[in-house]
Amino acid sequence: MIWNEAAECMDEEDKKELQLSLLQQTVKRAYDNVPFYKKLLDDAGVKPEDIKTLKDIEKIPFTTKTDLRAAYPFKMFAVPDEEIVEIHTSSGTTGVPTVSGYTIKDLDIWGEMTARGLGMCNATKKDRIQNCYGYGLFTGGFGIHYGARTVGCTVIPISAGNTKRQVDTLLDFQSTILTCTPSYAAYIGEYLKKEGYKPDDISLKYGVFGAEMWTEEMRKGIEKSLGITALNIYGLTEVMGPGIAIECPEQTGLHVADDHFYPEIIDPKTGETLPDGEKGELVLTTLTREGSPIIRFRTKDITTLHKGKCACGRTSCKIERITGRSDDMLKIRGVMVFPYQIERALFKTEGIEPTYQIHVTRPGLLDEIEVKVEASPDMFSDEMKELSTLENTLSKNIHNEIGLRVNVTLVEPGSLPRSEGKAIRVIDERNFE
Repeated sequence: MIWNEAAECMDEEDKKELQLSLLQQTVKRAYDNVPFYKKLLDDAGVKPEDIKTLKDIEKIPFTTKTDLRAAYPFKMFAVPDEEIVEIHTSSGTTGVPTVSGYTIKDLDIWGEMTARGLGMCNATKKDRIQNCYGYGLFTGGFGIHYGARTVGCTVIPISAGNTKRQVDTLLDFQSTILTCTPSYAAYIGEYLKKEGYKPDDISLKYGVFGAEMWTEEMRKGIEKSLGITALNIYGLTEVMGPGIAIECPEQTGLHVADDHFYPEIIDPKTGETLPDGEKGELVLTTLTREGSPIIRFRTKDITTLHKGKCACGRTSCKIERITGRSDDMLKIRGVMVFPYQIERALFKTEGIEPTYQIHVTRPGLLDEIEVKVEASPDMFSDEMKELSTLENTLSKNIHNEIGLRVNVTLVEPGSLPRSEGKAIRVIDERNFE
């Protein structure tokens, strides 16, 4: 089912005309109401009236996460405070979160975007959506919630965690659509099997999974264990939230809501705009957002952009599955983790050397982190009980810092590799190709 055929199947030339008009309005609104953008454009020698074609967007410098953090909390808002009806933030894993403000119209648009994704699941008012994304300042739960409300589905706002309760709810409430991270969906499937249930024992038809990278092999495993069609969803708090792009049942890429967001692909090293079909960093511009308009935001996500009509009938451009990032951020079980956060947690404790490595693997269905850190010579010569106590302390410190449990292994001083250049702190052995 196509939720909004006029928008999702728009003629390409009509779309370009609409995008240009909306882009011009967005640039002027940001220039007139957000001091950051006035300075950014003035410093670049660009005025809103200079945007005469879509290509002219390349005259505008990029917006980065650093810019948004510097504007904390409300300096990126383009409307008076009384028009902001909802606020969401990023996780703030680097110390300062990015803040996103929404007007009533913004929330309506957000609901429309995710409603389109639910349309790809053939959702109707008869469906029950078990929404396992987190609620609160995180955008995940609310984005799906607003879309379900727009369609008229019954929402089960169960949020994340408590797998037994999740499975009991699947069975008792006969949920038909599941939304969560792909790794958690895989775990639910594993749990069902362990408890003796089969896919036929539940009523699920579709799953909408995102917030972390996942493989095609993982998709197939989830589909088999839950008896569903598994679709990918993409979003960022800085730009809007989940629903910026969602996969249709053709499973050949994620349709971008390109009447609300203008996508570009750039070379992450040079910033040069790349032709369609080439892999690079995704850059997004909001076209209709009122509360927090964002122009040329560098997402750091690596993908490829494709235009043309999909077999499903939609003409909205598509991005390929995200397979990596252009910075050193890790996304683990839907949580953004920076290596220096782990370093910060490690060095709160005495008895270790300033050398460590972070190993990220996915031996089964869930991501795992092992942090290998060199013990000091004095500590390493102590009894095993002392080493075990220190490992537990370090693990707790890291958990408090990043919100995820990790395994810490103390190793002999001098045993980890050294580098004459930049130290290799992270070894990510997951395969997302």
